[in-house]
Amino acid sequence: MALEKGTKAPDFTLKTKNADGLHDVTLSENFGQKKTVLLFFPLAFTSVCMDEMCTVNSGLQVYKDLNAEVYGISVDSPFTQEKMALVDNLQFPLLSDFNKEVSTAYDVLFEDLMGFKGVAKRSAFVIDEDGTIVYSESSDNPKQLPDFDAIKAALA
Repeated sequence: MALEKGTKAPDFTLKTKNADGLHDVTLSENFGQKKTVLLFFPLAFTSVCMDEMCTVNSGLQVYKDLNAEVYGISVDSPFTQEKMALVDNLQFPLLSDFNKEVSTAYDVLFEDLMGFKGVAKRSAFVIDEDGTIVYSESSDNPKQLPDFDAIKAALA
């Protein structure tokens, strides 16, 4: 069961990749400054995952206006994620949980999804400026997109 609302968000540092190279992103760097939206997705380049990331990207200004930083997280390598971000022109970081530590900490890791061992469940978390989870959603159905309206409401 995914971490619940009211839980202190486990801190992490994950890699992201862009044309400038690999960079570390640490969740707690947002604490005291802005809210954070974590969007766990199963696998890069799958149709539903690309739809989810493109949907968020097209409305990214709304999240910025709500003082929120958005991160997509999957167990894919940062190199694969960089390519997906380029193909879809994503304007927010995709973070590689290649070692599956963050998906495990947030309790959103499939043991088995259609024969794939250890991919992230489609999940969404909103974390406030104090580092507390104020919204939590996770689905065992990889085709079910998060409730974007509920995520935005939790940010308001």
